[in-house]
This record gives sequence, structure tokens and C-alpha cells, in this order.
Amino acid sequence: MTQPESGSASDAAARQRTVTRLLEEVGAGRREALDALVPLVYDELRALARRQRRRWRGDETLDTTALIHEAYLRLVDQTAPQWSSHPHFLAVASRAMRQVLLDYAKRQHAAKRGGDRRQISLGDVDEMFLVRGEPGDQRSEALLAVEEALSRLERHDSLHARVVECRFYGGMSIEETAEALGTSPATVKRKWAFARAYLNREITR
Repeated sequence: MTQPESGSASDAAARQRTVTRLLEEVGAGRREALDALVPLVYDELRALARRQRRRWRGDETLDTTALIHEAYLRLVDQTAPQWSSHPHFLAVASRAMRQVLLDYAKRQHAAKRGGDRRQISLGDVDEMFLVRGEPGDQRSEALLAVEEALSRLERHDSLHARVVECRFYGGMSIEETAEALGTSPATVKRKWAFARAYLNREITR
């Protein structure tokens, strides 16, 4: 005898259908659909932001809620965005968070008085994001260095840049990144390895 579908699985399927419908409505220009969409995906946005916050540990200025709020404002500012799927929406949200963190890092750097930008390697970046105490200048230096190199990579190959956004900024797994970008895990692994090598070379040049 076939077991009845569990309530949780049924609810998840219904939620996914609703998310898909709202994404289509947003793409059709119905701005109010985005307001209905965000509560349904808020937990996922919070998870993305929380992963970012772990990188920024020790600096409480930009908290998880602020990061979500700023990213949401950037999503709202788009005109009839074409989000093809739920994972694609999360990838775009990761990109918005990237821009929020970049702007924050620029402000941090601009507030610093004097001193030259020091040379760093990509291997230093994660350590800097996890340093406690008062490493704000180091974090902003690291993020700006990665962003400058990533912008050059984006001009060369946008898919490499999207992989970095999902993996580095969004904290997504290989499988989540593949689903979000509509490609295979093997391709993501290959692009991620190339991107890290490229960024490391550009940063240490």
C-alpha cells in the first residue's frame, strides 16, 4: 500500500509552487509579488546573510538583519527582474549581498586615515574575515582586493564570477551553486578551481 505523503513534504511542495508563481509574477512586472515572496524565502536569505556574518565576525556594525535589508532594497530596485527559478533568485540575492559588503568595505577603507594598501594573498582572505578584535581595516582591504580582481575576471568570463559570488559571497555548496546557475557540479568545481587560481594570481601580482 502506498503511504500518504507527509504533511511536511506536501507543505514544502506547495511552498515551492507558490515561490515559483511569485517569481513569474515579479518577472511580469508585478512589484507587489516581491513583497509576498520575501517572507517565503526569508529563512534562506537569513542563512546566506548568516554565512556572510561568520566571515565578518568581530565587526557588529553590519549585522545579519541589516545585510538582508540592504540586499532586499537592491532587489526591489530592479526593473522586472527575470529570475528563472528559486535557486537563481538566491544567486541574485548573493550578488546583492556582495555589493552591500563591497560598499561597506569601501566606506571602511575611506574612513581609514593615511597608510598604503598592503599586498595580500587569497589565502589570507578567509583568515582575515575570521579574525576577532579590531581587524576592520584588514577585512576591508581583503574584500576590496578580491573585488577588484573579481571585476577583471567578470569581464573575462561572467560564469566564473557568478561561481565566486555563490561560493565565496553566498556561502553556497558546489551542488547549490550548480543548481542556482543551471550547470553541473563538475563544471562548478572546475570554474571554482580556475577562479581561485586567477584571483590569487591577480591579488598577489
